[in-house]
Amino acid sequence: MRFTDDFNISRAVKIWLITGLVMIFFQIIIGGVTRLTGSGLSITRWEIVTGSIPPLNEADWISEFELYKQTPQYQKINQGMTVGEFKFIYFWEYFHRLWARLMFFVFVIPFAWFLWRGMLSRRLLPRMLTVVALAGLEGFFGWAMVASGLIKRPWVNAYNLTLHLCMALVIFAYLLWTWFLTISPKLPDFSSRRFRRFAWFIFGVAFFQIALGAIMSGSKAGLFFPTWPDMNGEYLPAVLFDSSHWTADSFIHYDTNPFMPALIQFLHRNTAYLLTVMVLYFVWKIFPAHSGTSQEKISPILRRSGWWLMAAVGAQVLLGIFTVINCKAKVPVDLGVAHQAGAVVLLSMILWVSFQLRKK
Repeated sequence: MRFTDDFNISRAVKIWLITGLVMIFFQIIIGGVTRLTGSGLSITRWEIVTGSIPPLNEADWISEFELYKQTPQYQKINQGMTVGEFKFIYFWEYFHRLWARLMFFVFVIPFAWFLWRGMLSRRLLPRMLTVVALAGLEGFFGWAMVASGLIKRPWVNAYNLTLHLCMALVIFAYLLWTWFLTISPKLPDFSSRRFRRFAWFIFGVAFFQIALGAIMSGSKAGLFFPTWPDMNGEYLPAVLFDSSHWTADSFIHYDTNPFMPALIQFLHRNTAYLLTVMVLYFVWKIFPAHSGTSQEKISPILRRSGWWLMAAVGAQVLLGIFTVINCKAKVPVDLGVAHQAGAVVLLSMILWVSFQLRKK
């Protein structure tokens, strides 16, 4: 198997990169569980070093619980919660933060070792520095998100949550593309400018769709319209026709009116339809056009990737439908987390197809 000279690195570095990708993927999943179980506000302090040690005795648990009782979430939603129930939500937020700390060590310590040993290629080094910088920024966004739910709202701000998830996806996608560069064999030339642009447009729509999903989750929009294919009997909810709701206040205070949940869910649903059509059209156009009648031949890898891309978008649509129709009183954690994981898989498949269509 041949590799590009600029990214010809050792097997140990490749394992390090894939380990980082797997850890980011699971961090996104853990974050989804943390959000859907309402656990994100259970730890009210941001202590990078001392916060790595959980409560070790009953007195410590009581102290943490008293801090949580001062939050709007406890006072407005969880009043009367027992210490045992508090320990459950504390566990998920603690696990989420602990996993982030583990990722820091997995990234930084091997990075320093590889750098000292001269095992990072000239083009790989700046990419890794970028990942480390983005990870630090992601930690800041994470705390800003938690802090947004400790003042007035009993939940974290949906826009801050979206920013936090989107930054995680940026880091994941950037690192995944880097990994592609290091492990990919020399692929057959298939550098169609038209298809390459279309693939990146699909990626942009998919990223936008995931951002809409994050806002939808943060605003609990699924609870307002738990039906499909209509939205409580309507394709376009009547509240969206009321011009009095189209104000900045409706967007800022999204959790005080039905307008934003209706708008976000409508956009999320229809962007999903658009994305599905785009993927199907893309695969339909790319297969026949270059299967044997053209001078450019589609590679077996790209052909298989097209099938996997269609499977990923189909599975994601089904997960989305099952999630929304099961939003009875609360968002189902298992389906919600699976839907979020499916979004990352879909984005990865789009990136892999885009990578194969890149300009050589």
